[in-house]
Amino acid sequence: MKNGRNYWAEHVAAIKSQGVTASTYARRQGISVTALYYWQRKLQLEMAPHSMALATAKPQSKFVALRVNNALEQMAQPSWGCTLVLGGGMRLEMSVLPDPQWLVAVGRANQGVR
Repeated sequence: MKNGRNYWAEHVAAIKSQGVTASTYARRQGISVTALYYWQRKLQLEMAPHSMALATAKPQSKFVALRVNNALEQMAQPSWGCTLVLGGGMRLEMSVLPDPQWLVAVGRANQGVR
């Protein structure tokens, strides 16, 4: 039967294997492009109804709202401070954790002092 599911499934498969658009293929074969689009969509929905529903759903925003919790900030910088003990008995006490780059600079500077 010319208008059966298998007939159109063969055409849809041929489009994929040839790597052409549906309109180009329909014109070459002398078949209705409207019918071809209909069967292409129908067969895709039969094969993966859930993935097609996701594909046609409204795209999600790439931006996400973010709210910083003060409790997280306090965990990152303990209230009890920081003590840095350097060579030669030098001891630095700070109320908050210093910037890591500053610590590296102090460490490098201290290597030259004896």
